[in-house]
Amino acid sequence: MRPEASSRRQPTFAELFTPKLVTVLREGYRFPDFKADAVAGITVAMVALPLSMAIAKASGTTPDRGLFTAIVGGFLISLLGGSRFQIGGPAGAFIVVVAASIEQRGFDGFLLSAIMAGVLLAAMGLLRLGTYIKYIPHPVTVGFTSGIAVIIFASQITDLLGLTLPGREPAALVPKLEAIWGSLATVTPAAVLVAGFSVVLILGLRRTRPHWPGLLIAIALASLLSVLLARLGYPVATIGSKFGGIPSTLPAPSLPALSADSIAAAFPDAVTFALLGGIESLLSAVVADGMSGRRHRSNCELVAQGVANIASAIFGGICATGTIARTATNVRAGARGPVSGMLHAVFLLVLMLVAAPLASYVPLAALAAVLAVVSWNMAEKAEFAAILRNSRGDALVLLSTFLLTIFRDLSEGIAVGVVLGAIMFMHRMAEIVEIDTGARLIESDEADAAGARGRYRAETEEDFLVYRLSGPFFFGAAAEVAAVLDRIGQTPKVFVLDLTRVPFADATAGKSLKSFAEKAVRGGSRVYAVGASPAVRRALIENGARPPLIDYAATLEDAREQSLTALAA
Repeated sequence: MRPEASSRRQPTFAELFTPKLVTVLREGYRFPDFKADAVAGITVAMVALPLSMAIAKASGTTPDRGLFTAIVGGFLISLLGGSRFQIGGPAGAFIVVVAASIEQRGFDGFLLSAIMAGVLLAAMGLLRLGTYIKYIPHPVTVGFTSGIAVIIFASQITDLLGLTLPGREPAALVPKLEAIWGSLATVTPAAVLVAGFSVVLILGLRRTRPHWPGLLIAIALASLLSVLLARLGYPVATIGSKFGGIPSTLPAPSLPALSADSIAAAFPDAVTFALLGGIESLLSAVVADGMSGRRHRSNCELVAQGVANIASAIFGGICATGTIARTATNVRAGARGPVSGMLHAVFLLVLMLVAAPLASYVPLAALAAVLAVVSWNMAEKAEFAAILRNSRGDALVLLSTFLLTIFRDLSEGIAVGVVLGAIMFMHRMAEIVEIDTGARLIESDEADAAGARGRYRAETEEDFLVYRLSGPFFFGAAAEVAAVLDRIGQTPKVFVLDLTRVPFADATAGKSLKSFAEKAVRGGSRVYAVGASPAVRRALIENGARPPLIDYAATLEDAREQSLTALAA
């Protein structure tokens, strides 16, 4: 074992799963810190209030479900999470999958999927899988985020234009656009006016008064505008007219009906929710780390996300996750720790208790305007264009994820994108594997001709032949390495593979090396491997490339001495 590996201490369970709240309190939490967190908490609550209602409505349920999620889920994510500044609640990324789940299996079926997703998230954290979510390729995250943005915007067209659809609005994009196109004759000019006013106000405040709660101000003024229009004889659909308002208390906790069939039916959606929740929350935590200079505990964060989703569903909420925009607002507002996120949930609860009747006047067109702006901001336009320009391989991954997310399914888009990304990575890793001359093996797809042998020059001293490998010796490159070795025209008494520059090897590499060694031994050669690290040597030996078929030496000189001794015997 290498010295650096043996000296690296593994973190304990407590270090991995202690919530950041405990860490902050241990560091010394005083009244000035609480005051800063209170200011940040109320600032975030002003942003979360309209967003939570808008996201819930766009997800195919009532606006109050979004508030339940932000209050219950948001509180628990901050209480138990592994990030100092994470703000939890309903997220725009979930709109597509939640709406589809509710449409297909009803709200009770969705709640069961959300609870199961919470269990999966907690299990992922306890199994320490949070570390691996960061390996999802960047083009995949850009692709599904941009795809979700397109679908969110499309889902708001009905309310932006005040359309009246003949039936329930489809969740799939193409049927949705067909239904909208067929209902354009029902456009409500007053709704268009309210939506346009809201968008202009949100963008104007963001430019001129970026520290003001622009979303809440836009919702409040749009509500006054809709009341005025209604008195003039131009009514606009509101939360009250469509949903009957929102309750002023949290509902009593309850569980959906459980059965073997319902659990089996809910499982695919649960996997999608868990995967998306894990990605979104850890991306948000990384953003907070970048803004604050702190480091989050990814596995602890996943456990908190799991508990929050279970509790949110039990209280009738939708999926909860870390939210990038609200988390960034929290950091910019001067938060000192998780208390700000907990207070944000408390402030939302107080607002719901006190101001619930006023929510009835909020126009649906204003909520749609909020999400239209959110979807525009979600679409990573600059990143999307840069990936398309810079790399054909990454562009393929990006477009596959983007188009599948839009026209098929989010989970399918992510799965295909990750697989394509992995294939592209293996291709690039195979490209850097070289033998002696630096020739890229990925480009050596040529006929087995005598002229091909000269391309791979070796260091020869009578009966001592050395080939030097450089790069990862894994299944993506093993076939090419084996082909090169098989084309060697000479059969020296001693054949040496210098593996000093091979950082790792896998089972396929071991099998390929074993096959070559067997052929060389039959031809009368002895085979040595020199300079292999303990990990590479172990991988090769475990897969058949072991003594006496292949002898291992620390250096080239050691191999020379061992071979001379063996030949003289």
